Amino acid sequence: MAALRTALHARLVQTLPFSFGSLRFASSFKAADLTIERNPKCKPKPDPSTLLFGKQFSDHMLTVSWSEKDGWDAPQIKPFQNLSLHPASSALHYSIELFEGMKAFRGVDNHIRLFRPMLNMERMHRSAERSCLPLFDKTELLECIKKLVEVDQDWVPFSQDASLYIRPTFIGTEPSLGVSRAGKALIFVIIGPVGPYFATGSFNPVSLLADPGFVRAWKGGVGAYKMGGNYGPTIAVQNEALKQGCQQVLWLYGEDEEITEVGTMNLFIYWTNAKGERELVTPPLDGIILPGVTRQSLLDLSRTWGEFKVTERTMGMKELLGALDAGRVLEVFGAGTACVVCPVGSLLYKGKTYQIPTMQNGPDLAKRFYKELTDIQYGRQPSEWAPVVV
Repeated sequence: MAALRTALHARLVQTLPFSFGSLRFASSFKAADLTIERNPKCKPKPDPSTLLFGKQFSDHMLTVSWSEKDGWDAPQIKPFQNLSLHPASSALHYSIELFEGMKAFRGVDNHIRLFRPMLNMERMHRSAERSCLPLFDKTELLECIKKLVEVDQDWVPFSQDASLYIRPTFIGTEPSLGVSRAGKALIFVIIGPVGPYFATGSFNPVSLLADPGFVRAWKGGVGAYKMGGNYGPTIAVQNEALKQGCQQVLWLYGEDEEITEVGTMNLFIYWTNAKGERELVTPPLDGIILPGVTRQSLLDLSRTWGEFKVTERTMGMKELLGALDAGRVLEVFGAGTACVVCPVGSLLYKGKTYQIPTMQNGPDLAKRFYKELTDIQYGRQPSEWAPVVV
C-alpha cells in the first residue's frame, strides 16, 4: 500500500510540476482593468527599408506589477520609459527572468494580425512556473498585448518585408540577495518595428560551426524554457563561430553529438532516409529543445500536406555526415519567429567544412514553408492561426 501511495504521488508530481509553489498564485490581473496613459511626445516612424532587428521601439509599453503581499496590480499601458529597479533585484543577480518573442503583421488588407499568439502565452506560462514566478491568466495577458498593439498600431510597418516585434518579459524584482523565490515581480511588454534578423537578408544561407566542446542545454536543465540565462552564455560561442568564418552555431549534445538547435532557432533536415523515403526530421521536445511556435507550425503544415514522412527524433553528427556523404540530404534550415525560415549552406566540424546542398535544391521545401507562413501572417491566406487585432 505504501508503495502504491508513493507511485501515485510520483505520477501526480510529474503531471503537476511545481504545483505546490504555484497554487498560491491562482488569481490574475484582468484586461478589463487596463488603464492607458497616452504618450504626448510620439516619435516619427522609421522607413521600413532601413529597419534592423531590435533597435527601435514604439511610443508605449505595457507593465503589470505583482507582490506576494498585494497580488497583481492593474495592468497599465504608458509612455515608453526606463525601468526603476532596486540594485538587489533578483533578476539582476540570479537571472530570475524570462521572455517571449512574437510578431504583429500589417496585412495586404491593412488589417493587423498576430500569429498563433496563444502558443507564446502557454510557453511563457510554463517558463514562469519553472522560474517560480507568479502565474497569470494567459488570455488576460494576451488581451493586454492586443491593446498595446492597437494603441501603437501606426508602428506596425506598412511593408510585407517587415513586422512589429513584441517582447513580453517577466522579471523578479525582489530586493534581496537571498537565493529564493521572488516576492515581487514585473511583467513588461515592449514592441518595435523590425526588418530581417540576419544581416545577410531574409533568405540567404548561413554557415554553421558545430563544436562538441560547447553545450547550449542539457537533460534536466531549462533548455525547453525561454529564459535569458539560456541566451547570454551563447554569445561567446557565437563570437567563436564568427572568428572561424561561420555565422551561427549548430549546438551538439552528449556522447553521440546529437544535433539540437541552430543559433537561437529550431533545426530541420529534409532528406531521403535510409529506407528511400522523403522525410522531414527535427529533434524531439525532450527537455533540451525549445518548443518553438514556428517549429510547431512547420510540423503542422507538413502533416496536413501528407506528402512526406514527418519525424521528431534524435540524430547524431555521425548519421548526418553519413547522409551528406551519401548525397541523401536535400535541405537543412532553421526556423524561428525572428527569421521565419533560414537555410543552411555549410557546416564546419572538427576543422572540415561540409557543404550542404540546401540552395542547390531550391530550396523548394524551405521556400514553400516561408511562403505558406508569410501568406498567413500578412493576410494573403485566411487562417485561424492569424487572428486580426486591428
